[in-house]
Amino acid sequence: MNLIKKVISGATIINEGEAFVGDVFINNGIIEAIVVRSDNTKPNYSGYEIIDAVGLHLLPGVIDDQVHFRDPGLTYKGDIYTESKAAVAGGITSYMDMPNTIPNCLTQEILEEKYAHASNVSLANFSFYMGASNDNLDEIVKTDPKKVCGIKVFMGSSTGNMLVDSEEALSGIFSSAPTLVAVHCEDENTIITNTSEYHKKYGEDAPTRIHPKIRSAEACYLSSSKAVKLAKKYGTRLHVLHLTTEKEMSLFENKLDLKDKMITAEVCVHHLWFSEKDYDKKGNLIKWNPSIKSSTDRDALLNALLNNKIDVVATDHAPHTLEEKERVYFKAPSGGPMVQHSLMAMLELHYKGKLSIDKVVEKMCHNPAILYRVEKRGFIKKGYHADLVLVDLEDTKIVERKDVFYKCGWSPMEGETFHSSIVSTFVNGNMVYNQGEFFEGIKGKRLKFNR
Repeated sequence: MNLIKKVISGATIINEGEAFVGDVFINNGIIEAIVVRSDNTKPNYSGYEIIDAVGLHLLPGVIDDQVHFRDPGLTYKGDIYTESKAAVAGGITSYMDMPNTIPNCLTQEILEEKYAHASNVSLANFSFYMGASNDNLDEIVKTDPKKVCGIKVFMGSSTGNMLVDSEEALSGIFSSAPTLVAVHCEDENTIITNTSEYHKKYGEDAPTRIHPKIRSAEACYLSSSKAVKLAKKYGTRLHVLHLTTEKEMSLFENKLDLKDKMITAEVCVHHLWFSEKDYDKKGNLIKWNPSIKSSTDRDALLNALLNNKIDVVATDHAPHTLEEKERVYFKAPSGGPMVQHSLMAMLELHYKGKLSIDKVVEKMCHNPAILYRVEKRGFIKKGYHADLVLVDLEDTKIVERKDVFYKCGWSPMEGETFHSSIVSTFVNGNMVYNQGEFFEGIKGKRLKFNR
């Protein structure tokens, strides 16, 4: 299935706001030509392996700019091999992984060790953030912007405590970072105060539905507004991750082209899908940081996505074992797996009439490539890497645990009905996934950036 020359034939191609039936010719992992079909078209397929895609839609591969694959050090939850496998099954061809592993990715040496490991095991293309702490600015400034996606700053603590709470450290990072700074924004003092209050009220019997009251909208706004203020002060290229509240939308602009924005915004699939009404049913399975909040907040996030205040959709894929999730609320970790089901969930929102398929492709494929300046990925264009996904928009399936590829073995989407499915995924022109079967002989590549 991984011949050097192949043609994906007869699919409806979705790219840059256009939809047309055509053929995509691939040679040595690169898109060689895109031929629009017509009644009189007689393409020459001689020498090409033909992949019949009539009736299917061909999209650029998804670029997920925020995952936690738990490798190294937390690999009982997930690892680069297992989670990249789940990712390609979900149409994700490139991902950017976070530094809160064990050890924390706070030196260039640890960062490069992670890249070396991924080159041997990852089925998808990859990049890794350089982590920030209160005292590693000397390592941050060594980061090569052409080879590393960004600097990750936790302005609120989460799994693997890497909280940066020193004003001096934050000023140093925002003023000196050689590349994009991506931030997790929650005000720590607010969370500590709220946690104490609700622990006194409920003790160990606290219900998960208090999570958005502890990790509140105010905690998010205090921190994200601080990050935006710092970025404006120092001229930092800032990307604010996993936004969750209506109030935070006032911090972002929709008047500029994405390529001209210095401050950009992300929303995650689960914050567009769930609301606080789902806690009683799903419990800790949807306990994330930042928290899933009200349906009003969820609607505001979707509106901001549509009006371009929010630029990209990601997953914040962060697996934990079921045993960990079944603990009482205060002892259960935050985070959940999502890469296998993120594109299908967004296509389901399209099915429900909430956004166009063009918008799904823009926010999950095109915009991450533009925002991070990823080299020759994120689009179906001649000369670009052939990172592609074939989807069937008329294949109804219920998410069942037996079909989950995550190492943790469960999904918060279990029981949901999706009216589309991922048929095949191509990474650098190689078919790595096809209808439940994986082809693992050729691994993904390290992403490069035009900076």
